This record gives sequence, structure tokens and C-alpha cells, in this order.
Amino acid sequence: MSQANTVARNTAPTNSGFRRANRLKLLRPVLMIGGVVIVVVGSLIYWLTGGRYVGSDDTYVDAAKVSLSTDVSGLVGEVDVKDNQHVEAGQVLFKLGQKSFDIAVAQAQAQLDQAKLDVASAKRAYAEALDEIAAQKVQIADDQSNLAKYAAVVGNGGVTKAIYDDARFKLQADQIKLTQLQDESGIQLAKLANDPAIPVTDTPEYQTALAQLNNAKLQQEHSVVVAPFSGTVTMVEQLQPGMFLPAGTAAFGLVSDTDFWVTAQPKESDLTWVKPGQSVDITVDAYPGQTWHGMVQSISPASGSEFSILPAQNSSGNWVKVVQRIPVRVQITSGPRGFILRDGMSAEINIDTQHHRHLSDLF
Repeated sequence: MSQANTVARNTAPTNSGFRRANRLKLLRPVLMIGGVVIVVVGSLIYWLTGGRYVGSDDTYVDAAKVSLSTDVSGLVGEVDVKDNQHVEAGQVLFKLGQKSFDIAVAQAQAQLDQAKLDVASAKRAYAEALDEIAAQKVQIADDQSNLAKYAAVVGNGGVTKAIYDDARFKLQADQIKLTQLQDESGIQLAKLANDPAIPVTDTPEYQTALAQLNNAKLQQEHSVVVAPFSGTVTMVEQLQPGMFLPAGTAAFGLVSDTDFWVTAQPKESDLTWVKPGQSVDITVDAYPGQTWHGMVQSISPASGSEFSILPAQNSSGNWVKVVQRIPVRVQITSGPRGFILRDGMSAEINIDTQHHRHLSDLF
């Protein structure tokens, strides 16, 4: 009896092991096939839901900025701002010494006044020349009358040959003088642009002097440099009173505090569905957890390498294809308050292209 129980007891675990082994054999292919199916379905879902968003971490905040300079040369008279100071549009930033410009304006004004006097003098000289011409014509008429009378009696001894010759020479001399007077009057008339009644302001001399005066005033105006827009001045310490500032030389910089945008450099292969007007989410490395919103403003017509000093040449036999990056400008439309954006900050963007993939794209 005990021997039978022992056999039964040994047989039961063996049958259970066989059943467990059979279940494992059946479960193994199911798990293998099911795992493959799950991976395929998951990958398919990931692919179908992907491709809508385009991101780039090669992105920086940009701002309108300018290197302040002026088109006139001179000694720096005063600097009215300090480094990193906020300024408003139209605020005076620095001035060149005003003495030389005051002298130039005064000299140009004197030339304008002299031009007025010259025009008035030319008008008087022309009037006097006309009077002299009229008087000379009267004298010539008298000379001709005398010569005619002498010519009628010189043959019968009424006058001597010497008197007749004197009358003839006097007529010739007076005619030459008339010609000279007419030439002089022509010179004075030319100064009046051939119009003796011309207004002073219409004469070339006056307009030339007025242009010089306006140019002197313009140079004096440009000697005072004002902020073209509101922002923050930088590197002001490199400009000091007393130093000579040549025309066109950068004095210091001004960065706008209102005109900001983001410049991204995504790969060319990521721009398939990117178009201007699409919404963009922007994050800035300096402010984790904060998101700005914007839109694609424009896409560059050329890659960044095309604007380099030495663009890549692909004519050699050792050419290697490199993925190009196309600059994309993103306009910032809104963002969290209290966080100041600064030119050159690192950022990341995520563009919503609204593009959806379909199964037909796989075939």
C-alpha cells in the first residue's frame, strides 16, 4: 500500500511539469509574434503621429542693433550716457565739439550775405552800363554829325584835313568804347542769369551760397548723435571726451529693447513642410519652463554657407555631401512677462507645420 502511494506521489509532479512545459511552448511563439506586432504597431503609430513638428536647437535670440557713428569728423565734446544705460528714441548720446561747426555756419552765412550784395551790385552795374551805353550812343551820333559836316566842306577848304581826320578818329574811338560798354553790360547781365529783374533768391550765386549754408548746418546737426530707437547702449567706455572721432567710425553700440526675433538654423531636410505663418513655440535656455509664442516670418532664400567669405566649392573629387542649414526668422508674438530677452541668448524652437502623415506615404 505504501509502495503504491509512493508511485502515485512521484507521478503527479511529473505530469504537472509536462503540462507547464506544454504551456510554455505554446506561449513562446505567441509572445514572440505579439512582441513583434506591438513593436510594429507602436512604430507605425509613432510614425503617423510624427512629422508634424519641426524642432531646432541651433537657435538664438536676435535684436535690432546698430553701431552708432556720424558722417562728420571732430573732437568728442561730451558723452551723455553710460555703459548699459537705457535710452529713449531721440535722446542725445554724444556730441562733437561745436566751435568748429559754429565757425563753419557763420562763414557760410557770411558767404550768403555776400552773394546778396554781389547780386545787388551786379544789378546796379548793369543799370549803370545801360546808362553809359545810351550816353555813348548820343556821343557817336554827334560824332557822325560833325564828321558829315566836315566831309562836306573839307574839299573846298572849309576845314583843314587835320580837323576832318580828328573827327573821323574820334568817331572810331567812340564806337570802340561803345562796344566795350556793351561787352561789360553783357558780363553783368550774365551774372543775373540774363534777367535784369531776377529775384536775388533765384540767382546761381545765392543758391550756391545757400546750399553751402545748409550743408554747414546739416554737419552741425549731425555732430549731435541721438538714439534712432529706444534700447540699451553698450561699450560706451571706448568713447571719451577729447578724442578725435573720424567720420564713419563706430562710437559704441545700441541694442533695441522692443524689436526682437529668433533666428533658427534647422537642417534643410526638416524644412519640407515649413512655411511662413506657421505657429512656433520658443524656449530660452536662460528661462527654463517658460515658453514664448511666435510665427515663422520668413525663410532665407539661401543657406548660411552661401554668405560666408569663402563659400564651399564642390568641384574637387574629394567632395563630401554635408547637410545644409537654412536660416529661418521667427517673429515673437507673445510670451511670459517679467523675463527680459537679450540679444544672442540660446533658444530652441518647435514649429507646428500642421502636416499629417498617411499610410499611403509608405507605398
